[in-house]
Amino acid sequence: MKNRYFDLIDQTFDWPVFDLGLDDDNLTIYGLNVNEIVKEFGSPLKVFYLPKIREQVQNARNMFQQAIKEIDYNAGYTYCYCTKSSHFSFVLDQVLSENSHLETSSAFDMFLIDALFKQNKVTKDTFILCNGYKVEEYKQKISEFLNRGFNNVIPILDHLEEFDYYDENVNEPFTLGLRIAAEEEPNFSFYTSRLGIRYKDLKSLYLKKIRPNKKASLKMLHFFINTGIRDTAYYWNELNKCIDVYCDLWEVCETLDSLDIGGGFPIANSLNFDYDYQYMIKEILSVIKAKCEHRGIPVPHVFTEFGSYTVAESAFNVFSVLGQKEQNDAEKWYMVNGSFINSMPDVWAIDQRYILLAANAWNMEYQRVNLGGLTCDSMDYYNSEAHLNQIFLPKIPRNQPLNLVFLNTGAYQESLSGYGGIKHCLIPAPKIVLIDKDEKGQISQRVFSEQQAPEPMLSVLGY
Repeated sequence: MKNRYFDLIDQTFDWPVFDLGLDDDNLTIYGLNVNEIVKEFGSPLKVFYLPKIREQVQNARNMFQQAIKEIDYNAGYTYCYCTKSSHFSFVLDQVLSENSHLETSSAFDMFLIDALFKQNKVTKDTFILCNGYKVEEYKQKISEFLNRGFNNVIPILDHLEEFDYYDENVNEPFTLGLRIAAEEEPNFSFYTSRLGIRYKDLKSLYLKKIRPNKKASLKMLHFFINTGIRDTAYYWNELNKCIDVYCDLWEVCETLDSLDIGGGFPIANSLNFDYDYQYMIKEILSVIKAKCEHRGIPVPHVFTEFGSYTVAESAFNVFSVLGQKEQNDAEKWYMVNGSFINSMPDVWAIDQRYILLAANAWNMEYQRVNLGGLTCDSMDYYNSEAHLNQIFLPKIPRNQPLNLVFLNTGAYQESLSGYGGIKHCLIPAPKIVLIDKDEKGQISQRVFSEQQAPEPMLSVLGY
């Protein structure tokens, strides 16, 4: 009977898959030997492979251009990155190197945009789509940008009174967008999204406030649902309603020419992941085209705001097993040298599943285990994967540590855990390592930040 960890993976999945492989019995990701990275930098560790970010932008842009060509869609496409997925400078550097545009969510985002402008990484021609329910400072910063001649900074109105602020404080001609308050999925706690403006109020808002205004012009309609872009009846129903609203608005607004379909491309959370991105893009554009042709109006220029899709697959977390505990006859625990709550808070907050693999010891026998984090919280554990309600990992080798890898962790985790701040039980945040590859294929590695030290934590706490 085959009972090696390699045999388990090989019999369960089409292996190798994605950008994964083996070097002897060590896992490779993007051709990088993970165990060798751990030997050089230690663990726990967060690794960002920067070429993947550039690749994702290129892939999405190419797929949209292919679909536009295939169905003869008579308008263009603009790729935006939503900064809230990861605000790190090294992420924005990769995104902007591909001439991407940006979407913001808060007032402090605008300070970030200003810093990028001073570094010549964005220009006054870069589209900055300003989303969210806006506090005074956020609206103030947007107005400042518009008055400085950033004509492609587009405030996306989230409620009926927001326009009044720009009317009073912006002195230059400007364009804006309207966000639709989409209906939530039937099993959600609320019927309608808390963000955006009700369908029935959009047209009246335009006619009463925007059209009579000499400075403002409506350019964009924004549509987003929390479940993301998925091939479900719910998604297609909401998209069709959105396009109907776009057509209704276009009939009274000659400046409306763009539709922002938001983000929501899924990322792999299992080695069984199978999502046809090209099919979905083609179907979305086909639905938009058919609706517009039926109504006799031009198809809109399409914007997207991909966040997780852009950055999630560029990163992985590495932990080392400190030891094994057997708490009863049925449950074995591997205790790791970090915290899931601190390093990957989505595991705790929304029961997010990631692709979990051993970084080494693939020739060892496997066993069923639970993973325990270092904090005292009873919820600091990981014990299931997306494809089954349990996890199997190699037995701990005698002559080396067992290292574990969680894939596709590049989006949101540092923001949600409060990067650089206080962690639960004062467990330090892991070291962050950046890996890049130049045009000649040369690999470079550098430490972005060391493992969190006690002194900064104590300073934050007032000691």
